Amino acid sequence: MKAKKTLIILLTAFTVSLGFGQGTSDFFAKADNFFKTYVNQGRVAYKDIKANPASLNELLDIAKDTSIPKSDAKTYQAFWINAYNLSVIKGIVDNYPIKSPLDKAGFFDKTTYDIGGKNITLNDIENKVLRANFPKEARFHFVLVCAGLGCPPIIDRAYTPEKLEAQLQKQTELSLNNPDFVRVKGKKVQLSQIFEWYNGDFTQEGKSLVDFVNIYRNEKIDSGSKVGYYPYDWKLNETK
Repeated sequence: MKAKKTLIILLTAFTVSLGFGQGTSDFFAKADNFFKTYVNQGRVAYKDIKANPASLNELLDIAKDTSIPKSDAKTYQAFWINAYNLSVIKGIVDNYPIKSPLDKAGFFDKTTYDIGGKNITLNDIENKVLRANFPKEARFHFVLVCAGLGCPPIIDRAYTPEKLEAQLQKQTELSLNNPDFVRVKGKKVQLSQIFEWYNGDFTQEGKSLVDFVNIYRNEKIDSGSKVGYYPYDWKLNETK
């Protein structure tokens, strides 16, 4: 009898594990196809998605019932990064045509999405789900895309657990080596307001903002440079 109970427990665990794996695998595969279809050179074809929202809605339906433990850090992070970017797109599409996410009141802090068993805002995904649980991972700021041109560009593929480390590294390096994103003139450097809003994420362990930026730059900035911030561009990152 004891052996029979043990077998049932093991079979149940295997079934749950298999279902979990299939669900997340399906999500990442479909998300990858979605981004490849509707993202081009950092811009999103919102008009096309508005005309045919089936694939986006299907993805969000899958995400609604997907729950990933924080202990599976890479899968958890990759899932929620994609969920954030997809929810941003959903928010724009639901209000399209629109010129900026800020044209919709409460876009980031009031509108909610059913993701991972939670009714959650975009700000909650960024701040409570990702930043709060992984406070040392400042590279999130270069992969979470807010639909404004001031954000680092959205990529035409999904973030996946297997590639996440390389993807975080690549997107951070691309942003911080982009002369439009980090503007250096002599001993003055102008940074995105992302660095102003989330200063503490970049200055952990006694680092300065320049120290953080230099970790990822090919051409280092003088450590004595004066740091300022240029205005954020909230115009929609829409394909032309």
